[in-house]
Formats: sequence, C-alpha cells, structure tokens
Amino acid sequence: MGAVGWMIYFIALACVIGFMFMRRTGQVPIKDATEYVRKGALIIDVRSPNEFKSGHLSQAFNMPVDEVDGLLPAKVKDKERVILVHCQSGLRSKKAKEKLERIGYKNVFDMGSYERAFKIVTGKTL
Repeated sequence: MGAVGWMIYFIALACVIGFMFMRRTGQVPIKDATEYVRKGALIIDVRSPNEFKSGHLSQAFNMPVDEVDGLLPAKVKDKERVILVHCQSGLRSKKAKEKLERIGYKNVFDMGSYERAFKIVTGKTL
C-alpha cells in the first residue's frame, strides 16, 4: 500500500474513532443509570413508533425525538424527575436530552443506544 493508501486508511480510522467518541460523550455511566432505574427513573425511547414497535424495553415510553419536548410536559410536570433517554445508536437520545434540558428538565440522562439501555435495565446483553 502506498503513502496515499495509508493516509486514506488513517483518515478513515480517525473518523470512526471520532464518531465513536462523539456518540459516547455525555452518556450517563452504566453504574449511575442502573441505580436510577432501580429507583424508578422514567425511561423514554426517542426512536420512531415503527422502531419502537419492532422491539423496546418494557418500562419505556415512546416519544420520538422530534416530539419529545411537546409530549413529555403533559406526562411529567415535575422537572426534577429523573429521566433516562435512549434511541437506536445514541445520536437522537443526545439531541432529546438537550431539548428537554432547554425546557427546564434538570435530571435528564442519556443512556445512548438501545443495546446499552437494554444492558442497563436488564443486566444482560442483546
């Protein structure tokens, strides 16, 4: 492989590592999330209704990311309530967390992907 080939390889590798780091940034530690679940935190799945129907955590409520800031206030008046959000990959849950914080919710935590949320809630892997 020539110098150009190696450069393309390293750029692609850096992009993958950067994406993984950005996706995980700001996610609640598993130990903390497990404790929140044990204490009755509200779990919000911000995937689309079709994704939710294809499989979801039994404790989760479905509120798509584009609607979460409109739907949650009708369900949860207490802005101090612990809320855990997740989606398929962790990107939409990060966005949902930011939206909910903008409207005043103080204890919103991003669990990240569905796979990670499943592990937090059940203690098992998919």
